[in-house]
Formats: sequence, C-alpha cells, structure tokens
Amino acid sequence: MKKHIGAHVSASGGVENAPLNAAKIGADAFALFTKNQRQWVSAPLTPKSIEQFKQRCAEGGFDARYILPHDSYLINLGNPDEEAQQKSRAAFIDEMKRCEQLGLKLLNFHPGSHLNKISIEECLDRIAANINLALSMTSGVTAVIENTAGQGSNLGNRFEEIRYIIDRVEDKSRVGYCIDTCHTYSAGYDIVGDYEGVFTKLDEVVGLEYLRGIHLNDTKKALGSRVDRHESIGLGLLGEDFFKRFMRDSRFDNVPIVLETPDESRWAEEIALLRSYEE
Repeated sequence: MKKHIGAHVSASGGVENAPLNAAKIGADAFALFTKNQRQWVSAPLTPKSIEQFKQRCAEGGFDARYILPHDSYLINLGNPDEEAQQKSRAAFIDEMKRCEQLGLKLLNFHPGSHLNKISIEECLDRIAANINLALSMTSGVTAVIENTAGQGSNLGNRFEEIRYIIDRVEDKSRVGYCIDTCHTYSAGYDIVGDYEGVFTKLDEVVGLEYLRGIHLNDTKKALGSRVDRHESIGLGLLGEDFFKRFMRDSRFDNVPIVLETPDESRWAEEIALLRSYEE
C-alpha cells in the first residue's frame, strides 16, 4: 500500500488525542491543529503532551512523514498592514516551533491575501519573505503551501503563484506544496474533464518534486466558481471516477492524503472506500 490516507482529526483535549482519533478511523496519515486555530496565542505545549503525542504516534504506527499539521486560519503572511503581518509572522513561527517540538516534518498553510490593498506580486513577495524568516528560526520542518479556491483576495489559486513563492524561498529543501482537489476544481482547473492535462501542467509549472501533501475532497461548487465548499467523497461534482483514477495514480504515492470532507461520521467508510479503489 503506497497511499497513506487519513483525515483532519480533532486534537480536542490535547494534541496527544489526535493519533488516537486517527487510529479510530483506520487512518495511516492524519492532519491536526497543534493549537486552537481561531486564537492568536495559545498556551505552550506541555512536555507531557509532547511525550504522549510521540508515544501514541509510535503505538499507532504513524510516521511523521504522513502527518500534515495545519496552521491557524487567522494567519495571513501576505497581510499589507505591517502590524497585522507581524502578528501573523509571530504566530506562524510559533506553529513551526510546535511542529519541531512534536517531531513533525511538515506545516501546511494557506499562502495569504492581499486584501485589495497591495499588488499580487508584492503580496507573494511578503509571503516568501516570511517563510524565509520562519525557516531561519526553526529546523527540520518544511513549509507546505496549500493551493486555494481563490475566494475574495486569497492568493495561491493559480499554480504560477505557488511557483512564484517557491522560487523565492532560499532553502528549497524545506518548501513544498499541498494540492486540495476541491480548491483546484473551484479555481478553474478541470481535474474531471482534463485530469491528465491538469496534473501535467502542475508538474510543468510547480514540479511534482515539491508535492508534500494532498487534501482529498469532493466539491459542492462548480468548476471555476472560486468558492470553497467541500463535499464527501463521490457525492460532489468530482464524482467517484475521479477518485478511482486518483487512487491508482502513482504520482500521489508516499505523501499524506488527508480528507477534510464535511461529514466526519463517514471518514472510516471513506478511507475504506478509497483503499478499495487502489486494488
């Protein structure tokens, strides 16, 4: 089995509960928040939490390469306001340090928004500068840029924007990207009608060598809608055939594949279904 599949599980009650929640749904990969995703500042991780997290990952057979933590939704590394950007920068560095403490190798994040106050290029330059700063202050954790649906002033919906940021990150060994299938379709890339064309373009523009994770979600919204609404596997516009093809595509082996589908009561069933497509 080369595909490592899981979901973005709850870390309620402490990060050490995330591996237990992942094991319950038959996952061999997972995502989590290492702090409250809706607060700027959270209490530091305790030595006990860190130890239990590592122990439970080991007991559950979870390899750090297939754990894809997600940063806080508040963070905007491209914020045009200097004070707000400093707040985001500090929070992002804190998240990177938490990953380091937990022995994790990846941190997934949405690149940022220009808020219609600065140019796209200037915003992307700020994002890259902040990644460089965070990498210089931490070690062993890769910054993983997630593509977006392009809602509002959010950047990262075009493959070229992801590449632009990567090009400006100094340590190429510690930058990568995560592709969200719902976001890709909503951003206007027809992964249903032109599956091969889109993923060939992704490789040509960004490079599959930088791929560090997948958010595997169906979508409720139309191609090019630029609206981010996830749907359960096979119940949305991507449909079952897309997921069958994806699960048999060796280009997506050996990276964490994480469900962020809306009905968590279906996660165990969805993971089992996806695994059946591999056969």
